[in-house]
Amino acid sequence: MSFDVHAFRAKEYPWAERGESIFFDHAATGPLPQRTRDLMERYGLKRAEPFRLTMDDFFPVFDRARANAAKLVHAPQRTIALMSNTSHGVNLAARALPYGPGDVVLSVHGEFPANVYPWMIAARRRGAEHRLLPLVNDWPDEAALMRAIETDPRIKVVALSWVSFWSGYRFDLAAIGAACRARGIYFVVDAIQGLGPLTLDLATTHVDILACGAQKWLLSPWGCGFAYVRDELIAQLEPEEVGWTAQASSGDFGAFLDYDPTWHDDARRYEVITLDYVHFNAMAESLGMFLEVGPEVIAARVRALADRAVAFADAHTDVTLVTPRDPAHRAGVLSFRTADVPAASQRLRAAKVAHTVREGCVRLSPHFYNTDEELDAALALLAR
Repeated sequence: MSFDVHAFRAKEYPWAERGESIFFDHAATGPLPQRTRDLMERYGLKRAEPFRLTMDDFFPVFDRARANAAKLVHAPQRTIALMSNTSHGVNLAARALPYGPGDVVLSVHGEFPANVYPWMIAARRRGAEHRLLPLVNDWPDEAALMRAIETDPRIKVVALSWVSFWSGYRFDLAAIGAACRARGIYFVVDAIQGLGPLTLDLATTHVDILACGAQKWLLSPWGCGFAYVRDELIAQLEPEEVGWTAQASSGDFGAFLDYDPTWHDDARRYEVITLDYVHFNAMAESLGMFLEVGPEVIAARVRALADRAVAFADAHTDVTLVTPRDPAHRAGVLSFRTADVPAASQRLRAAKVAHTVREGCVRLSPHFYNTDEELDAALALLAR
């Protein structure tokens, strides 16, 4: 499928096409496409005057958000629960999975705190060990991780970010998931830095629980995201937080006082609502755009931009690429060290290049609607 980047930008990101900003900060906050902005305005006006709302403006909004999230990760809709952020999904896993004294929750140094503190606290409360394997030259030691999975019978949970927020290192989810499944280890994935620039098929990748906020690469508002819970686990894991629609009887609005604590038989049991209808409607719209353009088309565009950055770093000895060169171990996060990172960052800001400095590196995170020319201009500023 061909993709006309300039036609897309003119429709969805006219400010980018006008050159108002070179936006390479999707690993922090993704800009909303025009269709999503328009929908938020329409829906927000109705919310301001709620007598204009109809029943289609309520629970069908959540249904559409779950449906589009499910399509994006190739999972049944019943396995999707709407979450306010990645942390909410990680906490679901840390608090609901069965592990206790003597068990190990295994992860790696370099994780974003949202995938560390929930496990650290939950493990301490249960008498379990939260173990972080050391980095080797900025990257996780995936071989050491696999050895631990294969040889340490105490490991009960492996919790990883699919893509590192600062180095851009990408784990092999298929291999790790298969190793965990073979040994009865729960595999939990923070997908916020991977989903969008990468495709994911949970029908074939062994993940037990996945958490993903939508405000970054999925180009959605703050305060919305989703969690995936493997279908076979849903009946086993009871929610630690309980919302008023977590029960199967909650759909009968004429019988609120007939209290029946029987859970939904799908992942809605993990939702704590009322959630933000405006923002989840917007998330559904942005995810619908991904499905319309094509996740494979988007992934190919991001990969091509990353390839361009790798070639640039190889040609400039004064710029060190921290992100792996191997396409199998990177996504959209591109991390660089320069002789003077603050000066490089200042040059980028002066040229209206949105970016971030993380862990002593300049982080560029271009998306599929960015152009080769924009990336070349930003990279040139790193090398000065």
